[in-house]
Amino acid sequence: MMISAEMLSSFAKVAETLSVGRSAIALKVTKSVVSKRIAQLEAHLGVTLFSRSTRRIVLTSAGELYLEHARRALAELHAAEELLLASRSEIKGPIRITAPVSWGQRVLCKLLPEFLKMHPGIEIELTLADRMVDIAFERFDLALRWSASLPKQDLVSTPIAKIDWLLTASPSYLALQDEPKTPEDLAHHSTLFYWREPSDQWWVMSAGQSQRRIPVKSRYQVDNPEAVLEACLQGLGIAQLPDYLCAQAISDGQLRQMLPGWIQQTRFGNLITALAPPERMRNLRNRLLIDFLSQSEGANLLKQLNL
Repeated sequence: MMISAEMLSSFAKVAETLSVGRSAIALKVTKSVVSKRIAQLEAHLGVTLFSRSTRRIVLTSAGELYLEHARRALAELHAAEELLLASRSEIKGPIRITAPVSWGQRVLCKLLPEFLKMHPGIEIELTLADRMVDIAFERFDLALRWSASLPKQDLVSTPIAKIDWLLTASPSYLALQDEPKTPEDLAHHSTLFYWREPSDQWWVMSAGQSQRRIPVKSRYQVDNPEAVLEACLQGLGIAQLPDYLCAQAISDGQLRQMLPGWIQQTRFGNLITALAPPERMRNLRNRLLIDFLSQSEGANLLKQLNL
């Protein structure tokens, strides 16, 4: 007896729901069919995948070990099926995405409607979160993350967008303080910090072969760049901000860029990267979205605004 896709899908669904009944409903078969498929799979493998009692069903250690491989095999089968069907039918199905909150709100949410109009059969479920995610455990198809904070998992990465970090302040702040002419001048200014760890109160920047690591005095530390932008606009100090967040304000004269010859090196990196397990990266829906985002974000935002 060969292992079938139906056995694997029944096993994966019961592992997800921990219920034969709910799995049967989701798979549109009877409970007896689900139970038979799992029994056949266990017999073929020679192991017990679930520990059963009158009240509950849980994965055994062997079941937990096998689950990841079963999900990967199912994803490979679905990807192969999509590739074969793509040339003669509309591409359909869901994509579960997670992205950083600020970039997601400011950039991604403006791009996804266009993608969905191009592919009416595709559905998107978007979760905006700055926390580290376990892509496999949380069942995401794609994670869009800063390049310097990638999770340590067996994932394939693809760059999506280049982000420039700019040193900015409002005209009202600079009317009261001398504009910094060198990186060292920043040590004497009030700074606004996009912060996650207290030890991060240093700004690093480079120009050619020269690099500076400047200790900064932060009046305001917050883990959301939107809040940093608002404080900067109100004249509380100097901030390092990503271009998608501050470029329009610079273009409108609400903010001024300082030390433009120096590249800001933040703990987040300067790329937004798409991450996925290898089998999901080959999924046609995911590839379509990655290609769309890469092309949409390819043009430099600062050049668009003539900065």
